[in-house]
Amino acid sequence: MTYVVALPCVDVKDRACVDECPVDCIYEGERSLYIHPDECVDCGACEPVCPVEAIYYEDDLPEAWADYYRANVDFFVELGSPGGAAKTGVLTFDHPVIAGLSRQVAPGA
Repeated sequence: MTYVVALPCVDVKDRACVDECPVDCIYEGERSLYIHPDECVDCGACEPVCPVEAIYYEDDLPEAWADYYRANVDFFVELGSPGGAAKTGVLTFDHPVIAGLSRQVAPGA
């Protein structure tokens, strides 16, 4: 099991979760953050600090955002497991589910 980043993160990428993650498993794509399912230790530290409530435990992911589980997993198919997001920096791509979305307006913008 793992945590999943869903729609509210797209085009927001607050990064509070990145700062809170003790194992550096939250990677930054062009428009969204992604949690590496094999590197995540299921500690849950990321979930309560997300200001837009975009992070869900896999079993708690709302049905409307079910595709985001696959997007978080498949994002790492070619990337593999780099052993920490700090090693990759911001990546210049997103999963097609995210890349195909219309631009989101950030809260308060």
